[in-house]
Amino acid sequence: MQLLQNVNFDLKRVLKIGGITLVALILISLAVTLVSSTVKTIARRGGVSVMQSGGGDSFSLGNMAMEESAIAYDSAKGMALGAPTLSARNIAPIPPIDGGGTTGSDAEAYEVTQYRGMIETRNKDEACKALFDLKAKDYVIFEQANTYDRGCNVTFKVVRDRVDKVVVIVKSMDPKEFVENSHTIKSQVEDYTSEIGILQKKQAVIEDTLNRAMAAYDEITTLATQTRDAESLARVINSKIQTIERLTNERINISTQLDRLTRSKAEQLDKLDYTYFYLNVIENKYLDGQSIKDSWKAAIREFVRDVNKVAQDVSVNLVPFFLRVLQYLLYAFIILVIAKYAWHLAKRIWKGPATPQI
Repeated sequence: MQLLQNVNFDLKRVLKIGGITLVALILISLAVTLVSSTVKTIARRGGVSVMQSGGGDSFSLGNMAMEESAIAYDSAKGMALGAPTLSARNIAPIPPIDGGGTTGSDAEAYEVTQYRGMIETRNKDEACKALFDLKAKDYVIFEQANTYDRGCNVTFKVVRDRVDKVVVIVKSMDPKEFVENSHTIKSQVEDYTSEIGILQKKQAVIEDTLNRAMAAYDEITTLATQTRDAESLARVINSKIQTIERLTNERINISTQLDRLTRSKAEQLDKLDYTYFYLNVIENKYLDGQSIKDSWKAAIREFVRDVNKVAQDVSVNLVPFFLRVLQYLLYAFIILVIAKYAWHLAKRIWKGPATPQI
């Protein structure tokens, strides 16, 4: 404790030490911020470089284009026919809708085939034009066609006996992925046929009930009119109106279901006569000016954010930092004073009361 008593609490020296300490802390904070920002940037760009060298394709020009095309295709299919897109998320062949088996030996008579492909090209205009030119052929029916900045996608169906010609054309474009999917739709067709038959019988019953109810009400109305029973006539008319309304609503509901099922069955049977193609074209250039421009923009934005963060750390954020340092210095000073007087008190208690001199 003798050391504490010998400490010189000169105000100038304390302020000098505090100022040097504060400047040192600011410099250390600035250095740590710049180094951490640089390390993060290098690590992030290093991750992109690894992906580029490992995959053989440019991350910014390839994978980014594929994701952009997938997003564009997803938006287009939501507004159009709902045709699925070929992207990194669903590159595998889509399984049949009905995962169960079929009965009988005629399942192959209901077999349908679909082709899905992704074409990477250096010139998307030329590749898309080659696909759009198929529209002029009488055996090709386009159902959807979309173009966007980095490519296009098309959905069309081809008469089954001309499928080989279209397959040759698509393969000549060297697609990166070209998947053939075949499955039977026998179960779906049989289900639609069964449901349509049930609804048709129900519709016939409702029509017959409605006709018989109308005839019965007419007879009752005639009888009530002849007997001049106004009350009974009013009840008969009211009941007739309610019955007609109820049966008419049921007839409309059944007709709506029949139309929907008939249309769905026709769409399934249409697949027996045609083969569907879902093709996606992606532009993947070795030197893409737009991608380079976007990367520079991103790098400049990140640089501005880093500089802004450093400027805030050495200006606005410096005030609360200084207050925190001042707070801890005050705590340290208070503890030091308390420790000093506690030490003196402990020494007095340890030595005990002074012995009086005789």
